[in-house]
Order: sequence, then structure tokens, then C-alpha cells
Amino acid sequence: MAIASRYPLLFMFAALLTLSSSPYADEHGAQPEAAATPDIPEPLHVEHAGSVRIDGKTIDYTATAGTLVMKDDDGKPIAHYGYTAYTRDGADKGERPIMFAYNGGPGSASMWLHMGILGPQRTVIEDIAFNTSGPFRYQNNEYSILDKADLVMIDPVGTGFSRAVGEGKSEDFWGVDNDIRTVSDFIARYVTVNARWTSPKYLLGESYGGIRSGGVSYDLLSRHSIALEGVILVSPYMDYVAGNAGTANDLPYVNYLTTYASTAWYHEVSEYRPDSLETFLEEAETFALEVYAPLLLKGHRASAAERKTVLEGLQRFTGISADYWDRANLRIDESRFAKELLREQRKTVGRIDSRFVGDALNHIGERFSYDPFFPSVGPAFVATFNDYYREVLGVETDMNYVTSAGLWRDWGQEHEHPGPIGNQPVGNLAVDLAYAMTQNPNMRLLVQQGYYDLATPVGATRYFLDHMELPERLRGNITEAYYEAGHMMYLHKPSLGKFKRDLADFIR
Repeated sequence: MAIASRYPLLFMFAALLTLSSSPYADEHGAQPEAAATPDIPEPLHVEHAGSVRIDGKTIDYTATAGTLVMKDDDGKPIAHYGYTAYTRDGADKGERPIMFAYNGGPGSASMWLHMGILGPQRTVIEDIAFNTSGPFRYQNNEYSILDKADLVMIDPVGTGFSRAVGEGKSEDFWGVDNDIRTVSDFIARYVTVNARWTSPKYLLGESYGGIRSGGVSYDLLSRHSIALEGVILVSPYMDYVAGNAGTANDLPYVNYLTTYASTAWYHEVSEYRPDSLETFLEEAETFALEVYAPLLLKGHRASAAERKTVLEGLQRFTGISADYWDRANLRIDESRFAKELLREQRKTVGRIDSRFVGDALNHIGERFSYDPFFPSVGPAFVATFNDYYREVLGVETDMNYVTSAGLWRDWGQEHEHPGPIGNQPVGNLAVDLAYAMTQNPNMRLLVQQGYYDLATPVGATRYFLDHMELPERLRGNITEAYYEAGHMMYLHKPSLGKFKRDLADFIR
């Protein structure tokens, strides 16, 4: 499988730069156990006292930026695992909730969630504009979650400052199962080192962080006996089969249709456009499930009249001509859709957030040459994160802070599912999540999803939720929240406030 085109958030973090911070002591604040060697550098450790204003109240915290030494069963260092933690001053660590959060990729550092919504500082972004002119700024984040929980932003090995060291090898950390196991081990080690065993614990993962969270939630419970209070999935990618248009499989084309419809509605190119987006999407979903899907299943057994009805519906809901859909054999992946929707205007819409628009580079091509989302927001995030980490937190080192590592090129895709499913060539981590929720019936799930997300579409999210094998009584543990924005819905100011309210309400 060409993971570059199949993992939905891979493009999201491609080509974004670096940063650095400074070598100090180990995770306890003391000097390392042994002098650094050429193969094993000193871990990083910087502490900073800060405060954030949320809802008119000042919250004082201690920020810890650095790397935690991970060891094998023989006590030998195998990785320096990067993280940034925020703990509220004066709070009872045993009682206060703690949230572990990460982005996806695979191969993305946690910079996006860190500076976009969760941390005490927030990058200033003009929504759907090209934020490429300095000075780049960040400000007090009144939407931070630090009023409700302590926060640990995690950078898996190969991202941020996280590196394999000693006898550790990068491939020991890369791949669906390796990633799940090592992120779980980091969380367990952090909990031990920082005396957080009795704290209520939450996971929050964005995009590929959904696959990671599904696996980590079960792995923490089964291997470490750590029961989570809740899991938050932001724009989650969970199921390879259900979420990858472009393969020889009809299901994802059905799942993508509502996002195609919402994008056409937003750009006012659909023939039929009611005032209410929700009404339009309900009708599009009904069409997708009750008319479009049955025809795809019939294949060449479908009648000409049935095919004509579907083609007319596809044009009605997506704004792309029935002729184009016909020539595409009723199946268009998100790259072709992003290219075709505004082709007559010589524009391309974004994949990560289809509200974003950029000038097309190839007016006769069948796939977009770039995603307008990346150059619109990437420079501002990279610049502000670098400045914040260096100048405010005081992290100094020659090491690069890797925001995007392109790890998908070497990512192992097989996954050992729990139960009778066993080992599979590609994963559906909703299975693991269901096992975790069933064996920990107090664990709750919050799913936060944008309507204009062509990377992890609404239809695929609803599909995995509808098909999770859960006892009926546990379905009440699931909360869904939707936003009129894209993959990083918190860039949209109205959605930013709603995101925080939904998240705060979820944390007990």
C-alpha cells in the first residue's frame, strides 16, 4: 500500500519545519544517571513558571519541556521520548485530571494541538486566509484546557525531540502496533515518574491519533492495568477500509459523499442548496446510504435507469457534473474532487479543510498539485511554536524539533487485533476501542468532527461509530460533536469556542 496517499493526515504535516531546545537534566530535574556518550546524549529538561487567563481567572502552572528516558527490560536506554507537560500549581496531583494528547500523521509532532487549542498560548490565525506575512504572533489561549486538567503533549519517536538512542532502533517505534505499545509505555512511565497513578486520565488524539488512541486505550488497560476516564478523538482516522477512497473498495466512496456535499454547499456550486447545512447533509446521507450505496454494490447489474438516477443525485449534491461522475465510473476520491469542484475558476479546494481555496497549478490535471491548507497556516504555526519553545520556555539545543517526519514511508501497517480477529494486514482500531470500553464500562468517548474535512470525512467517522460492537447500554457513553469547519476545526473562531465547551463538558 502507498501509505502516502492512504493515511488521511499524511499530507497535513508534510514539509513543515523544525525547532530546538536545550540539554539539561533528566525527568526528575537531577543530573542524568550516567554521563552522556556519543550514542546516548543527555536528555532534555527545562521547567518554566507560567500563567494563563481562562474565563477571567488566572491559572498558574509549571511547564516542563524535555525528553523522558525510556528503557528496555534490562534497564538500557532505548529512546528519549519528547513531551511538554503543564501542571497546575497548588493542585492535588492525585485528584486532578490529566490529559495525554498527540497529533497523528503518522509522523506528526504535537505542535498543532499544542498551539492550536490545548496549550496556554495560541497561534494567531486569520481563518481561510494565507497566513504567510509576518510578524507571526501568539497570544494567551483563553480556550486552553488547563482550567479543567493538567496536560501532557506527546511527540512519538521520530517527531519533535524524540529519538531512538542506544540499542533502540527507529523501527522499534514505527508501525501501528509498535507505536501503540511504545506510546502506552511512555504514558505508564510518565505516570510513575510524576506520581499520577491515582489521577483521572484522558487521551486526546487527532487524525491518525484516532488509530493510536483506539489501540492505546486497550493496551494501557490490558498490559499496564491503567483504566482511562475518557478518550477524545479529534477528526479521527480509525478504519483503513472505511476511510480510504481510491482503493478497489466501494465503502469509502459512500462515506465521503456527505463531505463532498458540504463542500459544494459551502462554495455555493451545488444545484440544490437549502439554507440549512444540516438539512442538506441529512438528505445527502440518505441518498448516499439508500440510493448510491446499493447501486455501487450492484456494479454492472444495475440498470441504466438506476445509474441515471444516481448520476443526477451526485450532480445535485456535489456540484460536479453527471458527465464527470459517469466518466469516473461513479467513484471520485478526495484529490480528484478537490481539483474538479472549482476547476472552471482555476481554483483548488483544501483537503484538510475544504473551505480553504488556492490557485490551481495544473488546469488540466486530474489531481490537485498541493493542498491550499498547508501554506495557509503552516508558516505561522512553525514560526510561533519555535519562538514560544525557545524564547518563552527557554529550551536550547542544536537538535531539530521535527514537526513532520514522513514516517508513513516506513510505517508497519499490520495490526494484531484483540479477540478472534487476530492479525490483519491493515487495521480497524475501532475494534480495540470497543474492547477497551467493554472491559472498562466507565470509560467515555467524545468524537469531535468537522463537516469540511476531506482527510477524515464525517461519513467514515459515523460509520465506525455505528459499527462498533458495544453492549447497547454503553452507547450512552459516546458523545458526538460536529463543527462547521475542517480537520483542525479549532482554527474557525466559532468552532474554537464550541470545541472548548464540548471538551470541558466531557472532563469530569
